[in-house]
Amino acid sequence: MSSAVSCPVLRSLVTGSPPYQVAQSEIREAARTLFPRMAARPHLLDVFSNAQIESRALSRPLDWYLEPRGFGEKNAVFIEQARALITRLSAEALARAELRPTEIDAVIVVNTSGLSTPSLDAWLIESLGMGRHAARLPIWGLGCAGGAAGLARAADLVRAGFKRVLYVAVELCSLTLVKGDESKSNFVGTALFSDGGAALVVTSLDVPGPPPLLSLHGAYSTLIENSEDIMGWDVVDDGLKVRFSRDIPALVRGMMHGNVAEALAAHGWTQEEISTFIVHPGGVKVLSAYEEALDLPSGALDSSRTILRAHGNMSSATVLFVLEEALKAGPQGKALLSAMGPGFSAEHVLLEI
Repeated sequence: MSSAVSCPVLRSLVTGSPPYQVAQSEIREAARTLFPRMAARPHLLDVFSNAQIESRALSRPLDWYLEPRGFGEKNAVFIEQARALITRLSAEALARAELRPTEIDAVIVVNTSGLSTPSLDAWLIESLGMGRHAARLPIWGLGCAGGAAGLARAADLVRAGFKRVLYVAVELCSLTLVKGDESKSNFVGTALFSDGGAALVVTSLDVPGPPPLLSLHGAYSTLIENSEDIMGWDVVDDGLKVRFSRDIPALVRGMMHGNVAEALAAHGWTQEEISTFIVHPGGVKVLSAYEEALDLPSGALDSSRTILRAHGNMSSATVLFVLEEALKAGPQGKALLSAMGPGFSAEHVLLEI
């Protein structure tokens, strides 16, 4: 295992959202228009309160979502809003890391909720005036697991000699809503999904700058066999139609204890050494399953619940919001950052704060 001295370090972390903040209660009422057949059964609307979300950010005013929208129109909004958000967040992340755009050696952009070719990293390099020879690594399709996987790849690039890496995750999940699709997945997604992004700068320790927020010691990925039906998108004329299984909490409960033990053991760590758990809040049931699987003490996932309550599920970006929230408490010692996503897969990153 690499020593702490040679580990990549996190220099800055900035999160943000599109401009339209909406209360969960307003979205619940909008669901009556979006899903009249399902809303006629009042107990189904309980999913909005059971989600334990208070507010969410959207890329358009709530009324915009009440009309049918095609894939092309939704994706045009994705490109417009994603470009604006990542440009703003990246500029602030670079400033906090005390780096000029031209000093960045590599750029990673993670997303799954929209399509852009050229990829968003090309736009970012142009808009911020970064060096034209910066390595580019767009990562698409990892969903909720992408926030953890992207952080791991940023550290890998630093270890490979790219000393200054800008890493961005951006998801506009609200744009995947399919009006009139009264499938259970689309209905639940309407109660959970929201929009947001994060920008981080990961460097080698010898790069001058502010004190590191944490060091990155390694990562561990697991792809579960024959699990493609658990989570993903179906591409339809109206856009990206969400697909996920109600079995996800049971899957977490059944596999996570052993999977986390394997991830830690691969780097010579044990669960007893972990003082902070930073977990993607896919939903309240997923968090409860994670707590049960690892026998975590009460309050161990408070940061995850705080972000879920204030922001909803922003796919890949969410776990980076949780990381920012966890750092506010000033923890010390070893930490584990975890997220699961389409594949079905689990991603873990080993940190030291």
